[in-house]
Amino acid sequence: MKLDPFYPIFDSADWLERMLPLGVKLVQLRVKDRPETEVAREIARAKALCAAAGCVLVINDYWKLAIAEGCEWLHLGQEDLDEADLGAIRKAGLKLGISSHDEPELERALAAKPDYVALGPVYPTILKRMRFGPQGLERLGEWKRRIADLPLVGIGGISLERAPGVFEAGADIVAAVTDITLNADPEGRLKAWVAATRKYARTA
Repeated sequence: MKLDPFYPIFDSADWLERMLPLGVKLVQLRVKDRPETEVAREIARAKALCAAAGCVLVINDYWKLAIAEGCEWLHLGQEDLDEADLGAIRKAGLKLGISSHDEPELERALAAKPDYVALGPVYPTILKRMRFGPQGLERLGEWKRRIADLPLVGIGGISLERAPGVFEAGADIVAAVTDITLNADPEGRLKAWVAATRKYARTA
């Protein structure tokens, strides 16, 4: 299957309930700093919402809960790879996306045979404290040449205005977080993202 080119990331099922009716077809649930029982409830609710909306749901980090809840997609950062049981993840049938920031991390990601690779932050980001500085558009192009047909996700500091350049540099998919969640009109901003990224969608 081909993944949608627009990949918003939200930290709660409440956000999904607001945004899925507006045309989102690929979304990540990234819940941080909450008890695991709460995270499990968020995942279960997000899964039901996405199933009803025909949207692909990607769970960040919580691979055991993703397996337990019967999810289809998982995203792992490099630190998550230290603890994750890739054999169990694959045995459960989960498709996998992996973050990368430099050459060694890309090699490590590719060794795990992921279903997509993410590179970031493309631009400076306020989302979280990063060990790595902005990777820039040129590195996106380098990554795409390296991974060929494997989908490449650009993430980090990407606004709607920056998105066309990220696609042109080589990204197949563009992730957005604060450009939506911190906007004065999140619904309006998301609708603009959906409209602007339709032209990058590929048929299966």
